Amino acid sequence: MPALAAFLARRNIHYGWVVVGVTFLTMLTVAGAVGAPGVLILPLQREFGWDTAQISSALAIRILLFGLMGPFAAALINRFGVRRMTLISLSMVAGGFGLSLLMSELWQLILLWGVAVGLGTGMTALVLGVTVATRWFVGRRGLVVGLLTASSATGQLVFMPVLAYIAGEYGWRIGLAMFCVLLTLAALLALTVLRDRPSDVGLKAFGETADTPAPVAPAPAISSAFEALRDASKTRVFWVLFATFFVCGASTNGLVQTHLVPLCADFGVPEVQAAGMLALIGLFDFIGTVVSGWLSDRYDNRWLLFWYYGLRGLSLLYLPFSDFSLYGLSLFSIFYGLDWVATVPPTVRLTAQTFGRERANLVFGWIFAGHQIGAAAVAFGAGLTRSLTGSYFPAFFVAATLCFMAALLLPTMRKAAKA
Repeated sequence: MPALAAFLARRNIHYGWVVVGVTFLTMLTVAGAVGAPGVLILPLQREFGWDTAQISSALAIRILLFGLMGPFAAALINRFGVRRMTLISLSMVAGGFGLSLLMSELWQLILLWGVAVGLGTGMTALVLGVTVATRWFVGRRGLVVGLLTASSATGQLVFMPVLAYIAGEYGWRIGLAMFCVLLTLAALLALTVLRDRPSDVGLKAFGETADTPAPVAPAPAISSAFEALRDASKTRVFWVLFATFFVCGASTNGLVQTHLVPLCADFGVPEVQAAGMLALIGLFDFIGTVVSGWLSDRYDNRWLLFWYYGLRGLSLLYLPFSDFSLYGLSLFSIFYGLDWVATVPPTVRLTAQTFGRERANLVFGWIFAGHQIGAAAVAFGAGLTRSLTGSYFPAFFVAATLCFMAALLLPTMRKAAKA
């Protein structure tokens, strides 16, 4: 790869953009695996007779482990390298899906989709994108974070219509087999192209200057994760970002990604059409998150987050009062999709500005754990609400209220210094 890096350098192309491209495709595929179970709730109910709360328990465990692995994933990446941990992650997810083709009991669903897929996807998740962005880029870092965040969030949604169609026509096992093939191809691409740091190919980070601090040697994985938490937890910035990212997870992955398809089914919307709305959210999320990355390089990130959470709360309040027609769902999907994970680039930038370039992925890993705790709580809570009351609407009202509270919390945080 040094030869390719030198070849590209002679044409004024930094190898970091190649790493971003491969990371983008890898995260897109892994994210598709993260989102896939949400579309399969109804097929599992039809085949095994499990109710929404039972299936939601497995999905909540997956979401929780996906987030709790964040800080340790960052530490493991720092210690063992981006490429090695990416390959381990892809192998675990493919293995969990592959074995689940033979499952017949609820405990197997919990073990494979909850534990194995949760741990496997959590080994990279958004932490991988943050690591690549902070290691390979000094200039354009906000844009890169936006691109990679968009790939993760969009990947969780754009595969859903295809998966819903395949599950409906040929069975959910064929859909999961398709993901196993995609994960294998992603692993081969990562093995061939990914490198851990710019120095591995004889380069400096994009935009790096002579006075940019040199990277520090990686510390032992577990201790560095807890040291980062110990130091970060002494600051108000950490707790504001942790709390607001809890709300972010609760109002996206936990609620809409997991339960939009069965919610729409309650109102007679076919599964493939409902999954199409998730794909539309993913499309506009890509636009919104990339634009958010661009904005985060130029404007006060606290106020960007204030508007993002406030507008998201309004969109969640709108959905229960829509008529669940094609027009009403499309309007929700576009407005909500622009804001799906637009919160990530400003959150990452505030983290890097406050805690430094080399510790950014570790601290963000803990903040991301808050995101997934919120997602897991609402994934299970919304499913339980549906089982007990016959309606998802109370969960949407609670999520909207949390968004408004998060918006009001952000201006209380001090403005971060320039990175």
